[in-house]
Amino acid sequence: MRQDFSWAGAWRQRLALQSAAAAVNLTGRREDESALRDTHYLRGTGDDPGPSGHLLMAWRRLASRTTGCDEEMARSVAEQHFGLHWDDALTEVVANAEDMVVSSRPAPMLAAEIAAAVYRVRPDAELLAFWLGDMVLAQKFRWPVPVPLLTGQVASSVFKSGENRKRIRPGGEGWGRAVFLAYATAAAEACELGADLAQRAARLVEVAPKLRAKGSGEVIKLLLSDDAVPGSWSSPKLSARGARRLFDRLGELGAVRELSGRPTFRLYGL
Repeated sequence: MRQDFSWAGAWRQRLALQSAAAAVNLTGRREDESALRDTHYLRGTGDDPGPSGHLLMAWRRLASRTTGCDEEMARSVAEQHFGLHWDDALTEVVANAEDMVVSSRPAPMLAAEIAAAVYRVRPDAELLAFWLGDMVLAQKFRWPVPVPLLTGQVASSVFKSGENRKRIRPGGEGWGRAVFLAYATAAAEACELGADLAQRAARLVEVAPKLRAKGSGEVIKLLLSDDAVPGSWSSPKLSARGARRLFDRLGELGAVRELSGRPTFRLYGL
């Protein structure tokens, strides 16, 4: 986390997509990662992304901001993306987070505690509870940017208990142990994803000198810093037509993948 690899942005945003898909599933909606990716990258400027799209935006914000938990940030995410009414109870929970971070307790324990505190005062804010858990974990570890981890495990067996395998809610029996196991699993999976992206990023950087299109450097930077780039992307230095040719060339060189599986409205990424 502290080495800030060139592909770290793409890594965090892909984890954000996974977390958002898990959150969407938790709300009973059906959009998967592919549908969420389409909603985000193909919507028009100013278009409402819808409830599921807002969930993706929440975790994308987590994965792209400086680590730090304050009321203004938490309230903005809660109201804009989770559709929650902010109140004094949530203000108090966020205010206590700073004291929690300076304690000697382990980071996963603090994440479990902040999530439980949110759910205790506002059961309707469970997704915010998971979101803040990752923020506090990152703050305790002094990571430069948070990494979406906890929510992606919400449907896994570590959060199931009893004969009926009911999901453990924040603060419920077995919650602390479940959070520790969830972070262990999430960390291992995130490392595997990072190793894969590192190889793909190395190939992208390797072929960069072969690219002759003006503006190709900006495209490479975007591919390393985000989950995907629309095939129709353009800039003052590179037309949409030129970008399409560039992505085709990168695909031929094995440096990018087309992520949508469509012949049109294509999306490219590591």
